[in-house]
Amino acid sequence: MDIYVFDGTLEGLLTAVFECYKRKSEAVKLVSTLHYVPDVFKEAFTVVSDDLKAKRVWGGLAKKLDAVWMQSIFKSFLSEQPATFQDLFEFIRYIIDNPAGAEANFGNKYVLEVSQMSQKVHREKHRMEAFIRFQKTGDGIFYAHIDPDFNVLPLLIKHFKNRYADQKWIIYDLRRKYGLFYDLDKVEEITFDFTTEMSPSLNALPQAVLDPTEELYATLWKDYFRSVNIPARKNMKLHIRHVPKRYWKYLSEKQE
Repeated sequence: MDIYVFDGTLEGLLTAVFECYKRKSEAVKLVSTLHYVPDVFKEAFTVVSDDLKAKRVWGGLAKKLDAVWMQSIFKSFLSEQPATFQDLFEFIRYIIDNPAGAEANFGNKYVLEVSQMSQKVHREKHRMEAFIRFQKTGDGIFYAHIDPDFNVLPLLIKHFKNRYADQKWIIYDLRRKYGLFYDLDKVEEITFDFTTEMSPSLNALPQAVLDPTEELYATLWKDYFRSVNIPARKNMKLHIRHVPKRYWKYLSEKQE
């Protein structure tokens, strides 16, 4: 079995597929540089990401797969799971090597794995859209930070750009140390230096940088939440099923 080491990008993974056919490798173990452990008994091939090669593979897939499946590949990649990188590599080879319609064969291990992982990432994206709570800063920018299991930031752009088109906002991923900034015109990727010391909880921003009315709005929301709550009909099992505890840190009504 050949070992291919790639840079962890989607372009790198697609380039690895291209190199696999070019080098006529039959069996490949795909590993990102982040997870690669050198083996003195086995030499690894280092994949150099190449946009042209990646586009050729992506274009070939687009001829056989519909837009939903192409998006599933992207979502699965955003899981950042080492096993999923291998699944995607094998799935892409399976699609290339077989006639159109092969993606409907859920009896194939890699078709099933990619489909299931895509659904997991999509659920995480959906929950981020539902549970993100912004805080207004003193300079009028609405800020929120997240700590998702998967790298879902690229999937959030369309939703928040459409929903908050008239507001400047920042959504920052503390785990991956990058964020999105919308300036009323376009969305750009940004990075901060201070996030290593910040907590994932909603109230991690210093009071000094918040708009003076922010605390009032948070208090009003908590009061509203308490007023509509009916203790006699409280069902924590159902509540946790729809709002898992790991998302409570984003909700102002859950903050003491």
